Amino acid sequence: MTCEPTSALHDRRSLFDVRRVSDPPRLALGELIGSLSFALDMTEGQPPGHSVRCCWIGTRIGRALGMSSQAYDDLYYALLLKDLGCSSNAARICALYLTDDLRFKHDFKVLDDSLMSVLRFVITRTGAGAGLSERLRATVNALRQGSKISRELFETRCHRGADIAARMRFPAGVQDAIRNLDEHWNGRGQPCRISGNEIPRIANIALLAQVVDVFHTEGGPDAAMAEATRRAGSWFDPQLVATLWKVSRNPGFWQALRDPELETRVFALDPRRDGTPVDEDYLDDIAEAFADVVDAKSPFTADHSKRVMFYADMIAEELGLESDHRRWLRRAALLHDVGKLAVSNQILDKSDKPDAEEWQVIRSHPTHSRAILERIAAFRDIAPVAGAHHERLDGAGYPLGLDAASLCLEVRILTVADVFDALSAARPYRAALPLDTVHEIMGRNARSAFDPLCLEALKTGLSRLGTAVAQSAA
Repeated sequence: MTCEPTSALHDRRSLFDVRRVSDPPRLALGELIGSLSFALDMTEGQPPGHSVRCCWIGTRIGRALGMSSQAYDDLYYALLLKDLGCSSNAARICALYLTDDLRFKHDFKVLDDSLMSVLRFVITRTGAGAGLSERLRATVNALRQGSKISRELFETRCHRGADIAARMRFPAGVQDAIRNLDEHWNGRGQPCRISGNEIPRIANIALLAQVVDVFHTEGGPDAAMAEATRRAGSWFDPQLVATLWKVSRNPGFWQALRDPELETRVFALDPRRDGTPVDEDYLDDIAEAFADVVDAKSPFTADHSKRVMFYADMIAEELGLESDHRRWLRRAALLHDVGKLAVSNQILDKSDKPDAEEWQVIRSHPTHSRAILERIAAFRDIAPVAGAHHERLDGAGYPLGLDAASLCLEVRILTVADVFDALSAARPYRAALPLDTVHEIMGRNARSAFDPLCLEALKTGLSRLGTAVAQSAA
């Protein structure tokens, strides 16, 4: 899957051409969503497989309750997608609490809602690594405005997640479950403080499954059941906790959570497994939706993936790539930064340039992108492209230091598109650069970092676009 570093397009071997020999199999929706849920686990600071384990726990409860077919379908997908909006409050958490959003979210999930627990949490977690006066100011602000801040954070997360689920074509039952995930039985949840039967049952099951998995991971079955029981009547419908006790007495219930094959078992529960497989249009929608999850993580990356997709497609069009090839490349562009969900916003939004340790974390994100996409049959063939978008022709890129002989056409296109957008957009440590400056910088690095043919295609495409815009405004 390599290409030769020559000057003519037809000599640049394409990864897509290799892929066309054996197209990846079509797959069921549950497998696709379940595999992508590992990306959501990262940005919630949870161990890999959290959403899949929650799906196992929650569907066991749903089966025991004798839920209708439609309700069970909605429960299954809601459990896998419960954290769809999780990236949208990451930057806000970092700004308010001056802390690592990944660790903050991880620790928050083991917190109850008692006053002293919240007080201790805010005091000990706010401003880790900041100066004393800065830490005190942030702590006081968090305590004084705690209720308002909490509501805003949950509202952003829950509504954003529900909106993305709608764009991914999931029905109202799934959307409502995601929107109301953090509501509590006693009315003290967030963001709307609804209570009792006002809360969609699927949402309360999903929250219960989340708590069970978090405490089971931390302390085993006894810890999980003790916490679920303690929160019965406050966080959870007591009937759901009673049903959990019933299903948990089956030895296989807990064993499954440690089973290396749990992912396969959960995907086999997919209610649409024998139905219509995911088609090409749906794959486009899902890729775009997850690009929004990635881009929502930082205000400095808002719409970055969509712009990279646009520039990559522009280059591909100028190079004469066929429509199916361009469609495939657009998905790679949309998902190239999915690994950034594993990077704290303390690093992504830092106003100064990253230090050596932070830079090492940043350099790991293409590896995470590749690992996530390799899990997914429908996106496995774009994983090498996404994982190499920071490599250079001279071998000085990252994470693997690949050189021109190992960089196929699609990687070369994506690299040019990605760097062009990075330079022409604002970053925490600098303003957006003028177009002429961007072209000058990238031109200096032609043949060392960037493929000259791709650079020229980008300039030609931008020129055509500028002409079209001028003509339409005349």
